[in-house]
Parts: sequence; C-alpha cells; structure tokens
Amino acid sequence: MPPSLYLDHAATTPLLPAARDALVDGLARWANPSSPHAAGRAARAALEKARTRMKAALGWGGEVVFTSGASEGLALAIGRSKAPLAAVSVVEHEAVLRLAGDAARLPVDRHGLVDPAACALPGLVAVQQVNNETGVIQPLAEIAAAVRGAGGVLLVDAAQGAGKLPLPEADLIVLSAHKFGGPIGTGALLVRDWAMLHPAGGQERGYRPGTENLPGALAMVAALEAGAGWMERAAALRQRLESALVAAGGEIVAASAPRLATIGSVRMPGRSATAQLIRFDGMGIAVSAGSACSSGSLRASHVLTAMGVPHAGEVIRVSLGRETTEADVDRFVAAWTEVARA
Repeated sequence: MPPSLYLDHAATTPLLPAARDALVDGLARWANPSSPHAAGRAARAALEKARTRMKAALGWGGEVVFTSGASEGLALAIGRSKAPLAAVSVVEHEAVLRLAGDAARLPVDRHGLVDPAACALPGLVAVQQVNNETGVIQPLAEIAAAVRGAGGVLLVDAAQGAGKLPLPEADLIVLSAHKFGGPIGTGALLVRDWAMLHPAGGQERGYRPGTENLPGALAMVAALEAGAGWMERAAALRQRLESALVAAGGEIVAASAPRLATIGSVRMPGRSATAQLIRFDGMGIAVSAGSACSSGSLRASHVLTAMGVPHAGEVIRVSLGRETTEADVDRFVAAWTEVARA
C-alpha cells in the first residue's frame, strides 16, 4: 500500500515543531500556576507571559481566558454571557447548536452566507468566522456593525480561521489550538470586556475553574506565532485540486463564495459520501464527510441542508495543511477520478 495521505486538516492538523518544543518546555514547568510558592509563581509568570504573547500574535486588545478548546470556550461564552442568547446561524458547529435552545436561527443563502441585516438583534448573536464543512467565510465586519447597532453582543467561533485569517471583529471570540498546529485540548476565549460575562469562580481571573494548562498555553502561542504565511500556497493548491476535480466531473460546493484557502467540499455524482470515504481509506487517503465531530451520525449535514445543496449525501470535505504538496493533490485527484469512474 502507498504511504498514507492526510487531507483532513480541518478536523485536526499535526503539531508544529515550535509548538512541540514549547509543550516539552512547559511540561518541565510542572508547578501549579495558582500556587503561592516560588515554583508556582514562576509558572504563573510563564502563563501570563504566554497570555501577553497571544494577544500580540492575534492583535487582540481585550482579555484572554485559556480553555480546553473551542467547545468549552463556546459553553463559557454562551453560559456566562450577561446578554441572553438571541440568535445563532443555522450553519454553526454542533457545539453551538447544542447550546442554542430556543434562540432564533439565522438562515443562510445558497452560498452559505448570513444576511448581516438579519443579525441586528439585541442580546448575544453567534455567527462563525469560517464554516468547518465548506470553508465559507462570513461577512463579520458587516455583521458586527449590525449587531452593535442593535445593542447586541457578537460571539464568533473562529476555530477554523484563527491562525490563518486576521482576527474577526467581535466581542467574544473562541479558538482551538489543534486547528492551527497547537496541541489538542487547548484553546481560548477572547473577551472584549470582562463586564460582558458573569464570573464562574476559580482560576483564569474567576472566569474558568480548573488548574491552568501551562504546557498547552505555551504550545498554542508558539503555533500562533508561526503565522499564516502559507495561505497563498494553500490557495494555489486548492485551485489546482478543484480545477482538476471539476474537469473530472466533480461539483464544488459554494465555489463562488469567499472561502478559507484550506477547505473544499466536492460532490461526486452518483457516489455516496460514505462509499467514497471507504474507498479512499482503502487507498490510504484520509478525508471526511462534513465535521469530524458529527461524522458518526447518519443524519444529513445540517450545513449543506441549510444551503439547499442538492445531493448533499454525495459531498466530501478535503482540507489542506502546511505539509500538503502538489504531489499530494495530484495523487488525490487520480484517486478521486478512479473512484468516480468505477
């Protein structure tokens, strides 16, 4: 069997060497950052330095709460917001939809885009930066203006965009380290103003209980500092991929929408996504059908359904990483063509 080919970087991407080095360094600083003794104070100093570095890497002037990942960050933002949840977009990640309750659902058009005018609501409004299945980028500057014009607060899930795109205009922003080369189990909630949240008690200035993950924070910051200078190359690779797949009979979802360079969704007419994944896996190729967090579900993709994508059950997601090469793209195109013609 040929060597494995990993094209599922939107699910998780390999730990960057700089992040691995920082993680090892952090593991050597084993003291609890909340302990009052000298070792604890040294760990606290390292944690606060990481917080400052993170703000600088992101260009963020607000506050930072270190979390265990995007799901916890979203739960903290929604559960502790002083503004009640008013609306979420219909294409949000399941981590948001599970918490949405009876909040209004903001529809999307056939390109997967939310209408900014529909976001002009008081209360907390949640709209993602980048969709994890299609790569569609929401018009957050316009959405933020609409939300604030109505006296609302904007929460953005930036798990897919952080480390790749500039930080969005928002009041609360959530990110996850393992999406941009940091470690699994580490993330952050960015807060414009502490006054937006009810304190929860415990660590992180009283907004998140639990011992702080210093090694994870150090590694996450190191990954962020590595920068997004590879996006131009990723865009060229995806163009190469999608042009070849269209020529072979494929259909690209949201092809005309603004999209993150690393994510593409493609339909193979007449072949279910499940059948495709089985064939590709047998060829040593890792791709996905929608979000990895719901890949075990037999339900149709809520994202593609909301967009009105026909034959949504025939769509797979291909996502590129820093390590992806032209040879990798060409190998996948050859495999895709073989499966499509079988």
